[in-house]
Amino acid sequence: MELKQITQESIPRALELAERYRLLNEPEQAASIYRDVLAVDSGNDGARIQLFLCVTDQFAHHHGPDMAAAEEILEAMTSEYDQAYYQGVACERWARARLDHGEHPSLVGDWLRRAMVCYETADGLRPETDQNAALRWNACARIMTRIPDLAKEREELPELGD
Repeated sequence: MELKQITQESIPRALELAERYRLLNEPEQAASIYRDVLAVDSGNDGARIQLFLCVTDQFAHHHGPDMAAAEEILEAMTSEYDQAYYQGVACERWARARLDHGEHPSLVGDWLRRAMVCYETADGLRPETDQNAALRWNACARIMTRIPDLAKEREELPELGD
């Protein structure tokens, strides 16, 4: 089925609508709009980041997107900081979704450690006043402290996307 293309002039309104859907906890609907925006304006980094967040919002859904869907969006990000930071967000959200689904704590801990490594990388690339990576790193550390089984090391980390 051929999708209908929106106009360049309609992008600001479409972005407002997508934000509203995301705030209403309808990330699939918001993601569809962000994809429509990117089809017209492929360089819209804000829409790409929001699309990424919509995809990772759905990690907890049984039939939602997986890590590969998030990584595909990450590859299109042009900022090295954004790639590192949002890779951390993906790993952290994947870990939280796996934790909610009762997956083995060592696997969840691996994903949290991956997130923390990404946040460390992003922290080294960040603009001077941007503390987002440190805040997210701290959130991961607090989860691992609160649930001691998450801190157990595995011999080898699985590849991203597992």
